[in-house]
Amino acid sequence: MRNLKRIFLGVFILLLVLLILAFVLENQQSISLMFLGMAGPQLPVSVVVVLALLVGMLIGPILGWFLGRTSRAVRKRLV
Repeated sequence: MRNLKRIFLGVFILLLVLLILAFVLENQQSISLMFLGMAGPQLPVSVVVVLALLVGMLIGPILGWFLGRTSRAVRKRLV
């Protein structure tokens, strides 16, 4: 049973890596994003999407932690 789980995990990770590789290889067109009138550097679409994903993965937990702290503080004041 343990070996079966390892095999499934290995296959899943391999498929995930192949999907990410296909995404990166298919999205090599360079784009320049504009924000508040400022143009960014020319980067491939895949780099922009991966950077947006990483920023979201950092901001999400920080925001959840901050909102959790404030809701606990409000509950303490109500009790």
